[in-house]
Amino acid sequence: MSTTRSTLRGGLIQMGLKSSTDNDPETIRKAMIEAHLPLIDEAGAAGVQVLCFQEVFTQPYFCPSQDPKWYESAESIPTGPTVTLMQEYAKKYQMVIVVPIYEKDDVTGVYYNTAAVIDADGSYLGKYRKTHIPQVAGFWEKFFFKPGASDWPVFETQYCKLGVYICYDRHFPEGWRALALNGAEYIVNPSATVAGLSEYLWKLEQPASAAANGCWIGAINRVGVEEPWNIGEFYGQSYFVNPRGQIEKEASRDKDELIIHDMDMDMIKEVRNNWQFFRDRRPSTYTKLTDGE
Repeated sequence: MSTTRSTLRGGLIQMGLKSSTDNDPETIRKAMIEAHLPLIDEAGAAGVQVLCFQEVFTQPYFCPSQDPKWYESAESIPTGPTVTLMQEYAKKYQMVIVVPIYEKDDVTGVYYNTAAVIDADGSYLGKYRKTHIPQVAGFWEKFFFKPGASDWPVFETQYCKLGVYICYDRHFPEGWRALALNGAEYIVNPSATVAGLSEYLWKLEQPASAAANGCWIGAINRVGVEEPWNIGEFYGQSYFVNPRGQIEKEASRDKDELIIHDMDMDMIKEVRNNWQFFRDRRPSTYTKLTDGE
């Protein structure tokens, strides 16, 4: 059961790719893990309580391709090597870690875009599978990912009630609301998004969702350009946004970076008592939102 504290220290890690996409997925995974470990150690030494990485953090964003090679990068959760390793680090630093990786299901040939959640004692709490899967030029995600049906889990960590929403999910306000109604105080959104059409939305949607739901959000994006696809620049700018929709801490555009921020969790109650959006909801009038499904 979570023990909500007045201050929650969060950490977000953004990073560029550390190995050529010509290499096999296991070589790439090892290079990305090696690059992350010093920042994980830094987060642990700084007393970070909840740490999150970017979307599919052990691999390139391979969805501009439709190459079955990348199926080999998928891991079992929680028994695969990456989650097992992160359980050790979570226990070492008494730090909740959100681990976004490519997941292979027990059913052969079925794969998900998933984030595993590890509690501060190293125990595996569960996972969230990306719900909304895009299929547009440069983002052929349906080739790689089956849509998740995780029923909006909220994880009772030692430090907070934690929700996860992954990348393209953020364009859909229904999931933010579902997570908040299920009790989420802090929601992380690990992403891989490039400059162009969506960049102006990067600092619009998560702040709007934080304000609409009276919760904290941590938004994480990778950095750099990934060969050979060159679909654009992953523009970093990971940030923490408060329940008023104000960005309080932001990372750089183009550097590997760990950002750390102390979140005032008392603000959740203050904002919700002031706006009362949950009291004033009229769900009985919203049936057209789901009619015909």
